[in-house]
Amino acid sequence: MASWRTLLDRVESARALDKVADPLQRAVMAVFRGRVKDALHGVWLGHPLHPGIVPATLGSWVSAGVLDAAGGDEQAATILIATGCAGAVPTAASGLNDWASLSREQRRVGLVHAASNTVALSLFLASLAARLRGRHKGGRALSFAGLAVAGVSAYVGGHLAYGKAAATNQAEPWMRQIPDGWHEICREQELAGGAPLVAHIGDVPILAVRNGHGEVTAMIEHCGHETGPLGSGDRIEVDGAECVVCPWHGSTFRLSDGAVVRGPAANGQPLLQTRIVAGRVQVAVP
Repeated sequence: MASWRTLLDRVESARALDKVADPLQRAVMAVFRGRVKDALHGVWLGHPLHPGIVPATLGSWVSAGVLDAAGGDEQAATILIATGCAGAVPTAASGLNDWASLSREQRRVGLVHAASNTVALSLFLASLAARLRGRHKGGRALSFAGLAVAGVSAYVGGHLAYGKAAATNQAEPWMRQIPDGWHEICREQELAGGAPLVAHIGDVPILAVRNGHGEVTAMIEHCGHETGPLGSGDRIEVDGAECVVCPWHGSTFRLSDGAVVRGPAANGQPLLQTRIVAGRVQVAVP
């Protein structure tokens, strides 16, 4: 396993991959825009869409592999292979959409993940074609090869998500660093006029802003998508609600409750409780 991690570390620093990754990123961003882009990110779901639908594809292929290995029903295995291949379309679309908003180093690893998935899909499509022609022995061999490649791809995808924190809520760990109780972050008058203020509780960055109704909102200042500085972002209105926009990738969060209204972030921004005591703004973890 150490050699696998070493190999992936080398992939992350392989600038030669940018010759493929950069034009592919531009193409993906040109195709997926607006509501389609947000839908594929999983904004409507409150959770990244891609990992949620991967089991539909991989699970179908694995189930077919179990049937093949156990000498099960050929027709059922063929249906499962076809189901997995059909599910690969939305799975790939959502994955590419997420991939296009990652950092350059993450995109390099993601490119290997996508390439492996493409090879796996090709093998399963070939398996499906063989099975439909009655060549079940060859179809089984092709699907077993596809499962092997899909397993490698799954490892790379896991490394990307859990080792490189791709598409995870990177703001949430900051909440765990805030001690219990109320903490003073600024004077109330410092928020006059609606200008945002960035304060700190220890090393934890907090964005405080007073909305148009006079209420004070406090949230983790680092964007949950890729830690962009929300304190430097614009304030806009979306469907009548005041929001803050991450200056790095455009993730947009509603100030009233931290909910994400535009991707690439799929999770809401962590919000703190606020109160004003003797002209001082205090916050606490909910």
